[in-house]
Amino acid sequence: MSLLLASGSPRRRELLGLITHDFTVRVSHVNEESILAPDPAHLALALATAKAKDVAALYPDDVVLGCDTVVDCGGQVFGKPHDEEDAARMLRALSGRAHRVYTGVCVCCRGQAAAAVETTVVHFDPIAEDDLLAYVRTPEPYDKAGAYAIQGHAALWCSGIEGCYYNIMGLPVRRTAQLLKEFLPL
Repeated sequence: MSLLLASGSPRRRELLGLITHDFTVRVSHVNEESILAPDPAHLALALATAKAKDVAALYPDDVVLGCDTVVDCGGQVFGKPHDEEDAARMLRALSGRAHRVYTGVCVCCRGQAAAAVETTVVHFDPIAEDDLLAYVRTPEPYDKAGAYAIQGHAALWCSGIEGCYYNIMGLPVRRTAQLLKEFLPL
């Protein structure tokens, strides 16, 4: 029985490495646009579950970890930005206020599943428009929910967090380890 990570995210690979180095990446091919849910927390969970089940269908005897992260700012759900204009729109909305980051985590094996959602509240100071525009011209925001990397330049805007820091990066390490222990000896 092997552990498979149903994500191509380099951050998730790095963070899963804090739990175990014994895993293989098998990227899910779920159409994320087709997944709907009543609220951002359930959306993160539904996406993570769909990704885990997609890969588990191909590898039914292995343990599959699926994850997805979304940002909720005043009821608006921010995934990965489509372009520079979209990234700037998201960052302007996040500027000077708090938002929630939800990461859904789902572990599947042999028809069994365990899942959870981690929530972290992130507080941003106001972002200067010239800094925001310079940031969206870099590659950093484009593969991240909410158009920012907390471990990157956005650390300069963050005035505080409530909850798991690693959740903001896309993998709540402690919660993920707890779920994996239901299927694997760690």
